[in-house]
Amino acid sequence: MAIKKEERRKKLKMRIRKRVNGTAERPRLTVFRSNKEIYAQLIDDTKGITLASASSMEKSFEKKGTKTDVAISVGKVIAERAKTVGVDSVVFDRNGYLYHGRVKSLAEAARENGLKF
Repeated sequence: MAIKKEERRKKLKMRIRKRVNGTAERPRLTVFRSNKEIYAQLIDDTKGITLASASSMEKSFEKKGTKTDVAISVGKVIAERAKTVGVDSVVFDRNGYLYHGRVKSLAEAARENGLKF
């Protein structure tokens, strides 16, 4: 029997999470994407807290263009919020998704706006 898409992603996610940990100096930038929306969080795994977050569901957020354009603007917002918290370097957690499309555009937009990973 074939492995379902979501089960495959969860296996990949666990394999990635074995190696990727966020600290206070270098938190984990994790990405979740659904069919309509995209979310990003900065997580300090030592304390188990979220330092900053951004998503395309926020009321102040304008959805213009394609889903990739929305992901780019979420990447810009998470980079700005990381600066306000005092974070300039992160560990990227693609959360089992391929580094392609919306995930890649969010990461590149965050890099262009000052985050290092």
